[in-house]
Amino acid sequence: MKEYIAVSACLLGLDTKYQGGNNYNIKIEELIKDKTVLPICPEVFGGLSIPRDPSEEREDGKLYSKRGIDVTKEFNLGAINTLKFLETYNCKTVVLKNGSPSCGNYSYDGTFTNTKINRMGVTARLLKEKGYNLIYID
Repeated sequence: MKEYIAVSACLLGLDTKYQGGNNYNIKIEELIKDKTVLPICPEVFGGLSIPRDPSEEREDGKLYSKRGIDVTKEFNLGAINTLKFLETYNCKTVVLKNGSPSCGNYSYDGTFTNTKINRMGVTARLLKEKGYNLIYID
């Protein structure tokens, strides 16, 4: 049976970041060696565009773009679609981009002041709850 590993697409060098760029990280190469890689981007899986406004989660659990647009529905849909995608391939290990409102082990406080807080992203929370092995890359 193939061993699958899911990786945040931006870490693989795919231009899926909110501003259209990527977060390629050489550390990924060792993690994915001898595995079949499944690129994921929960924000895209939820219907958000590339590029898109940056978004942050507020204290009330709602996510807003920097322009004040409520994108909670898209982030939640992206988390659910990511979970379904992983289940399709029986993939249990996921490498996520830290600091992302979807994927991060930490995120930002919703004020767009670059203030980090100890709150997992929407998709990361769901995957942790479902027992996935999560690896975070800054």
